[in-house]
Amino acid sequence: MSEKPEIVQLGAEVLRQKALPIDDFTCAKFHVLLSDLQNAMLESNGVGIAAPQLGVSRQIIIVASRPTARYPKAPDMAPVAMVNPRFRIVDDNVVKDWEGCLSVPGIRALVPRYRSVRVDYQDAHGRPGRMILEDFPARVFQHEYDHLQGLVYLDRVETNQDIISESEFFKRIAA
Repeated sequence: MSEKPEIVQLGAEVLRQKALPIDDFTCAKFHVLLSDLQNAMLESNGVGIAAPQLGVSRQIIIVASRPTARYPKAPDMAPVAMVNPRFRIVDDNVVKDWEGCLSVPGIRALVPRYRSVRVDYQDAHGRPGRMILEDFPARVFQHEYDHLQGLVYLDRVETNQDIISESEFFKRIAA
């Protein structure tokens, strides 16, 4: 990857492809990609990121819920790199809440997501991991997981009336 990887934007083909699994956890390119993902997410005030957003169609995401300028009310959790993730629904209650995306700047939308999921994944060394995620971190995971399936959050919106400009979103949360 380049020194400062660019986050690809809606319209880029890679965002519509199903990502391939990682099978070599010793490859230097894989570890550089993990580092690039972390750096790009932090520099962009993101709370999660997926490899396709850096133009790499591989099954890697980072979930890193924390308060940021983009999500001031997000709960704190340590960043977790999840390779080849899969999930099961723990709580089938669906909640609509606001989402944005580093690959779709300038807008926010109300998106329905499962309230709680159990995630099985591999860590950066290929070891198995499992987490139960609830509420905002579960939302972040599902959003990033969609990127691995060739979907963006706007594909989940129930009505176009649930899409607003980011400036309007900030007026609403500041009120």
